[in-house]
Amino acid sequence: MLDLTDSHAHIDDPGFDADREAMFARAADAGVRQIVVPAVDRESWNRIAAICASHPQALPAYGLHPIYIARHRPEHLAELATQLKTRRPVAVGEIGLDFFLTELDQERQRHFFVQQLRLAREFDLPVIVHARRAMDEVTSTMRRIGGLRGVVHSFAGSLQQAQRLWDLGFCLGIGGPVTYERAQRLRHVVATMPLDRLLLETDAPDQPGACHRGERNEPANLREVLDVVAQLRGESQASIAAATSENARRLFKP
Repeated sequence: MLDLTDSHAHIDDPGFDADREAMFARAADAGVRQIVVPAVDRESWNRIAAICASHPQALPAYGLHPIYIARHRPEHLAELATQLKTRRPVAVGEIGLDFFLTELDQERQRHFFVQQLRLAREFDLPVIVHARRAMDEVTSTMRRIGGLRGVVHSFAGSLQQAQRLWDLGFCLGIGGPVTYERAQRLRHVVATMPLDRLLLETDAPDQPGACHRGERNEPANLREVLDVVAQLRGESQASIAAATSENARRLFKP
């Protein structure tokens, strides 16, 4: 049986409320042994904590996502510090910058991103980073803060941008987008990158792979990502699964 880790899945999403237990069972049948569950806002923290408390294979991460910047309040940063201290998650996340959606306040995003990076450094936790149309600024900000480790999830940058992240000690999260044949730049990065910097993810319920286009995504579909990554690298599924799960354990220290 494969040993897979889904390093990024929002399984607290209400879209799973009707069949969450069945979703966990399908994941187990697919060989997914651990699932990292990143938060998006203050409201999601308790929901994630409850799910992870009753499902040992689910690992919590707490943070404030840039897409929901309008929901975040200054006091949420202080509450996040308390959350990190008392509940000790596996990571701070999902955090980052999103310049794709032009309606989002970029200065507020920058403030919350920097403050959460500092909290991660203070509590010696890895970060789970969202970077959309903002890769260079995300990388330069993390370099400036220093003392960080983590993963840029759903990586979609160039080989040069990937190299800068590896130089900082960061991993790349690779999910459904790599299964699309048109994603040639991403496929080249995945085919040639250091294996010890690779994590697999679904970003469920979003970003389904080519075989599940238009459907709700879920952790069991990580097998599709694994299959394509193994083909691109000319390696066995078992070896990729084992290596990426070990990378996740080394990063998140569950």
